[in-house]
Amino acid sequence: MKRRHLLAAGLCTLAVPAIGRAQAKYPERPIRLVIPFAPAGPTDIIGRKAAEKLTGIMGQTWVVDNKAGAAGSIGAVEVKNAKPDGYTVLLATSSTHAINPTAFAKPLYDAVKDFTPISSICVNPAVLAARTDMPDTVMGLVDLMKKNPGKYSYGSSGTGGIFHLSGEYFKREVGGMDVEHIPYKGSAPALNDMMSGQIAWMFDTFATMLPLHRAGKIRILGYAYPQRAPIAPEIPTMIEAGVKGYEAYTFNLILGPANMPKPVVDALDQASRKMMADPEMVKFLNDVAAAPTPDTTPERTAKFIHDEIARWAPIIKAAGVRVE
Repeated sequence: MKRRHLLAAGLCTLAVPAIGRAQAKYPERPIRLVIPFAPAGPTDIIGRKAAEKLTGIMGQTWVVDNKAGAAGSIGAVEVKNAKPDGYTVLLATSSTHAINPTAFAKPLYDAVKDFTPISSICVNPAVLAARTDMPDTVMGLVDLMKKNPGKYSYGSSGTGGIFHLSGEYFKREVGGMDVEHIPYKGSAPALNDMMSGQIAWMFDTFATMLPLHRAGKIRILGYAYPQRAPIAPEIPTMIEAGVKGYEAYTFNLILGPANMPKPVVDALDQASRKMMADPEMVKFLNDVAAAPTPDTTPERTAKFIHDEIARWAPIIKAAGVRVE
């Protein structure tokens, strides 16, 4: 009996460092990065670059898995329901973690409680562009809209998306304008109608707008971020153009399921910090007109999500956006 007790005690003693070794080995197999949108879009492009970088840093392959649908909710739910072991994470966006929590009548997940914040990669500022016969400044455009109530309309890539809400936010911040919103099924048809004179202005990504601006087919009036974009420093920010405090952007965060172990979160956090300190990654993001977030931490990522939900909720409600 005594020998059995001594053997059991010895096994328990051996188990402690064994657990420590198991945790220290993370990751031991490929990590799945769920991108909640289709391939080839801005979120996918940034996610694939991040997966490539993190593969090199962590020594395990990051596998991209596109799970599109329901404004990103399908991919978000996929990660919410995954085992919280660090082998399935989400590339979260403004749709999944700023808009859907308020816009959906019955959200499929809790954007805060159902996820573990890990890191932030970048924000993707919107730009305000107008057709070429419109005024060439933001406040000139505002003045024209206010002097001609109901005459003009603006477009977006879809009702309830970040660019529709950017337009409603813009209208609110300049004291209100009687300008109808025209939703489209994507950016391309909206841009085509703006260039042909059907709508007056719209918000969209810098990457989408800049080639058309430089070709003289549209005119970018303002960049919705506090600092000018390195890729086009001649374009003023919306704040410089006269709209006090105006910022509007999509974003890319890495989140895991709720209740991930701290050692795993710490490993992902450290890898993310190394990625965001890589000059090649920073250049890549600048080149695709994104603004890198090098000061990433799990705590800052958590606060960012809370702040974005709070910022957009009143705009979503005022616009009457409701997804049943």
